[in-house]
Amino acid sequence: MSTVLYSKEGTFLSTTQNIAKITLNKPASLNALGPDLVADLEEAIDKALADDEIRTIIITGEGKAFCAGADLKALSKLTPEEAHEYSIKGQALFRKIEQAPKAVIAAINGICLGGGLELAMSCDIRVAASEIKLGLPEVSLGLIPAWGGSQRLPYLVGMSKAREMILTGTMISSEEALQIGLVSKVVPADELQATAAFLATKIGENAPLAIKYAKDALNASRTLSIEDGNKLELEIADKLAASEDLREGITAFAEKRKPVFKGK
Repeated sequence: MSTVLYSKEGTFLSTTQNIAKITLNKPASLNALGPDLVADLEEAIDKALADDEIRTIIITGEGKAFCAGADLKALSKLTPEEAHEYSIKGQALFRKIEQAPKAVIAAINGICLGGGLELAMSCDIRVAASEIKLGLPEVSLGLIPAWGGSQRLPYLVGMSKAREMILTGTMISSEEALQIGLVSKVVPADELQATAAFLATKIGENAPLAIKYAKDALNASRTLSIEDGNKLELEIADKLAASEDLREGITAFAEKRKPVFKGK
């Protein structure tokens, strides 16, 4: 059985199958992140990024969990050197998701802990089912969030709340996650996948180059001053000014029709 399921999907808004749905598929272990799942997840991400028909990616989980974190049983068998390399691989994968030229949505269907929350935080948008738990409990095991959690959480929720969550290891509800800005929407469980697909479709209707560069600018805002950020915006605007997508967008607006973007 594959540890990750991959499908191309459309929605009621559009029958065009331009959404890549990636489902973590180890429900018996709550989709824990072992070397096999990490490798399969990277393969699925690469497949979606290489497919020009795909505009948006959704990551979700099979069963009652999104992802319960690291597969401790598998990791306990690694040597310190192997564990070090595994952490490097995990960081690189989550960075690849964060920097992907296509928007990535985490549809958090169930418990989301440790590396699972770090995976969700590497996505552009997080939508959660109601009445689930999220957290970074690594310190209770003698670890820290080492796949980007200690870096991304303060950016998303502020340093004070990030310190509280990481240093106590306490889980929070999806409703609290919404209040602190960790997720952007909380919906009933039976509406989660449709909500994520709706967002994916709305994003997919926009110009692919603009999505890519918007992500670049947003990611850069974490480290750039406002002056350097403005310079980056101008550089991006100059690149888009010469794009076919911009000409198509303006033409379609004038002709009162939907634009047909090609990502050029």
